[in-house]
Amino acid sequence: MEFFRRVLGARRAGLAAPPLALFDGSVAPDSLRADTLLAALDIDAAINAHERWKVRLMDYLEGRTSVGLDPALIRRSDHSALGRWLHGVGGELLRDQAAYPLLMARHQYFHEQAATLIELAQLGEWDRAVQVLNGGYRYGSSQVVLLLKELKRGLV
Repeated sequence: MEFFRRVLGARRAGLAAPPLALFDGSVAPDSLRADTLLAALDIDAAINAHERWKVRLMDYLEGRTSVGLDPALIRRSDHSALGRWLHGVGGELLRDQAAYPLLMARHQYFHEQAATLIELAQLGEWDRAVQVLNGGYRYGSSQVVLLLKELKRGLV
């Protein structure tokens, strides 16, 4: 699947850094300022989680991992680390922000595009897979990151 490498460019070195954990809600913030700080920190971790998931998907598509991906699970936006955070603690902290509903919609769209990409790859329809990769998948991903950054700016 060398064509993905050509389409996406050279792989970035050093992506094997240990994953950042998202805030799990076990420590209750004791002030609005603490809520804001934790949400801002969690947004950075959420962006990192989204980027790590994309690397996992590309490893699968390019044959660097034997671990299969199930399109039905991928389609569920609450199944990823970012999705669990958005539907949990992140949602509690951010749902009053104007960009939050759009973020939720774009995150769901991203997962739908990722599931379609996997389905096409599993069927061997590489030309269509590349179209989804360069179209809806990339658009959805960039929108998720941009909206997370917008939410963070609103908190700072």
